[in-house]
Amino acid sequence: MSIPCALPTKSELIALLPYLTPHELAELDSLIGIAPQSTDWQRIAHPYQLAPPGDWQVWLIRAGRGAGKTRAGAEWVRQKVESGACKRVALVAATTADARDVMVDGESGLLAVCPPSFRPNYEPSKRRLTWPNGAIATTYSAEEPDRLRGPQHDLAWADELAAWARPETWDQLLFGLRLGQNPQALVTTTPRPTKLIRDLIASPTTVETRGSSYDNRANLAPAFFERIIGRYEGTRLGRQEIEAEILEDNPGALWKRAWLEAGRLAARPDLVRIVVAIDPSGGDEEHGAEAGMVVAGVGEDGHGYVLEDLSLHASPNTWMHQAVAAYHRHKADRLVAEVNFGGKMVRALLDKVDPAVPFTELHASRGKQVRAEPVAALYEQGKVHHVGTFPALEDQLCEWVPGDASPDRLDALVWAITEVCQLAEWEFY
Repeated sequence: MSIPCALPTKSELIALLPYLTPHELAELDSLIGIAPQSTDWQRIAHPYQLAPPGDWQVWLIRAGRGAGKTRAGAEWVRQKVESGACKRVALVAATTADARDVMVDGESGLLAVCPPSFRPNYEPSKRRLTWPNGAIATTYSAEEPDRLRGPQHDLAWADELAAWARPETWDQLLFGLRLGQNPQALVTTTPRPTKLIRDLIASPTTVETRGSSYDNRANLAPAFFERIIGRYEGTRLGRQEIEAEILEDNPGALWKRAWLEAGRLAARPDLVRIVVAIDPSGGDEEHGAEAGMVVAGVGEDGHGYVLEDLSLHASPNTWMHQAVAAYHRHKADRLVAEVNFGGKMVRALLDKVDPAVPFTELHASRGKQVRAEPVAALYEQGKVHHVGTFPALEDQLCEWVPGDASPDRLDALVWAITEVCQLAEWEFY
């Protein structure tokens, strides 16, 4: 006599999922009629999120903040892996944390878009994802281009290319994209008018799709539109961050993009002096303004070299710890800070964190325009170089118009270059 067996409940099925093999999960999908996720994505995706037809090498998704670039990238990689079209995938982000937290483990990342029956095994310590069919994806940081010198891939996803500190990482990625019959790369980015982005758009091997923040509004929190769209809507920077436009130079700005590109270097020379300059913020992490923090040095040639932009929105205690860490990391000569407001606070913070660090108080006796103009002139003369790319800082330089409130990164840069270039005996005032 057979004993009737009750069907498992939904909650019981869910509890069993972690213990099922990929083959069993696939059978379960077919039994309960789950449609392939690729079909769903094809149905709900915006046109700019779907791969264009044709024989292309690079697909560029140029889109605004919150437009769904990450979801598009993750879905494209998933579809390629599921179909067996690729075996070795490179996942490259601006930093190691971005690759992990956005491309892999984010709400729209690879682990989120892959169905249970075809979810990769993620090994963070090895920077590796392995799918049931043997395909492997490896994460890379754009800050470490040499990691891409040896590996070969047949597929690549490069996220936020415009924010990469070292553009040469893109070249190393392309050199290794040489497996299979048709190796391809996807770039997902909010654009900036850098040489790399302009060259990519102009390349005959690139196809481009575009989207704005408004296109994906139905999937974004109302607070995002209040904070981000409300802040930038109707501004030049909003055209870049929301509409994904490539901005030309602001006619009234002191700095020009061409000057930054002409002086950009991949590596710094020997330097005779290095400083960490701070434009302090006030208040706590939640209510305080951004603290501008720039590391710069002067070479034996008398030229200024911008080494790092460490500006951050944090409590005074946090940004002081970061400034001291940068001082030791770069083997700097001293820390300098504007002390017109909160001068005693800066000194007290430094005494608490590391009183042995040499410190110079800077007093703003002249207006910001008067202080910024000679530094901008040095850029125009080719006497200041950015070692790498600093997107947020460079946006501020090329957008700020004298008369507007000057942003903190710009202020920190002006202090840093002014301080280190005193050795070059240039006339600043």
